[in-house]
Amino acid sequence: MSHQDIYISLDIGSSSVKVLIGEMSEQQLHVIGVGHVKSNGIRKGAIVDIDATVQSIKKAIDQAERMTGIKIEEVVLGVPANQTFLQPVKGVVAVNSENREIGDEDLERVIESAQVMSIPPERELVNLIPRQFIVDNLDEIKDPRGMIGIRLEMDATMITTSKTLVHNVLRCVERAGLQIREIYLQPLAAGYFSLTEDEKNQGTAFIDLGGGSTTVAVFEEGLLTHTGVIPVGGDHITKDLSIVLKTPTEQAEKIKKQYGHAFYDDASDDELFEVPVVGTDTTDQYSQRYISEIIGVRLEELFELVLDELARLGVRDLPGGVVITGGVAQLEGIAQLARQVMQTRVRIYTPDYIGVRDPSFTTSVGLIRYAHSDDKFYGRSPGTQASSYVAVAAQPTPSKKQSHQAEHLDNSNKVSVIDKAKNIFNKFFE
Repeated sequence: MSHQDIYISLDIGSSSVKVLIGEMSEQQLHVIGVGHVKSNGIRKGAIVDIDATVQSIKKAIDQAERMTGIKIEEVVLGVPANQTFLQPVKGVVAVNSENREIGDEDLERVIESAQVMSIPPERELVNLIPRQFIVDNLDEIKDPRGMIGIRLEMDATMITTSKTLVHNVLRCVERAGLQIREIYLQPLAAGYFSLTEDEKNQGTAFIDLGGGSTTVAVFEEGLLTHTGVIPVGGDHITKDLSIVLKTPTEQAEKIKKQYGHAFYDDASDDELFEVPVVGTDTTDQYSQRYISEIIGVRLEELFELVLDELARLGVRDLPGGVVITGGVAQLEGIAQLARQVMQTRVRIYTPDYIGVRDPSFTTSVGLIRYAHSDDKFYGRSPGTQASSYVAVAAQPTPSKKQSHQAEHLDNSNKVSVIDKAKNIFNKFFE
């Protein structure tokens, strides 16, 4: 097995940090290593304690390295959709070549042109998603290279996020001794491979139910069009169970995973289980139906908040329905409850790969597949070129990569054109 075939994703979540080592072969992902540890220092998707987060990342990396014997130095990183803003941009250039054939250079220049607009100093460019290319007024082109024309245009969506959020993540990863090969918005990478082509084209809400927060993303006409984050997740269900059952939080989490059911009508009332009472040596007995009422009330509220968020984003109709993933999606009966509350088709997405058949790994898997699709388009192998998002700390004699990062922190965003293209096209041309 060559290291050139291997990708490593890093998903820093509120409840856990996941490191996934995967080999891509003939468009198939083979998971060869997993690191999965409880996260500390992260609340509602944002880092609140850098040192604690660094330790969580190191533990997850160590787990994955022990499983595979591979030394992890470079990762594909996902950033959360907190404070994300999507805005339309347009690039226009004249075709340079003498024979008027559009090539890589023209593509690079039109990408540069689309990014000319100024980005507020408190925001950071994450990805640029082309919607279409236009060659001499001929529109709806996905890849203009090889075509003959005089004028090349690109309509795209620019994704920006909080500079503070991104730089805190970069700082944590750097302190964990890692370089960042590529950065993607989490719902962009996860949603693209979780949804079918019809779902992406018709208009579908992709909902990632995490521990500290819930991410809502909408795909229409094959592209990500809206994102939003709701500060409610699975940890709130655990807290509810802990309070009502008067049991420690750790025990409440175990009960949720082992006996939890989201849909009251289908929950069992026959089998009872023991629950230790906090501060005493006694236990109480409860049925699955009893705790399903606690879980169901919180999830009903969450799905109503999702509907409110969709309305705020201006989404009135979802012909493709709703696709749910994330750790909370493992709960029995969650699809039935979601259908009842949201009054639309609901599907649960779980990655179908050995070792990660768990909806909490959807983002980790999506990051690897997304990075592979980029490399395939540009004809590169995973180990050939690192992104400019590398060590954050200033060095006395900076290397070329570190110089790039210094530019990144100086708000210039002046990565090389081909790196921008790699960042930007993300999966558009597959």
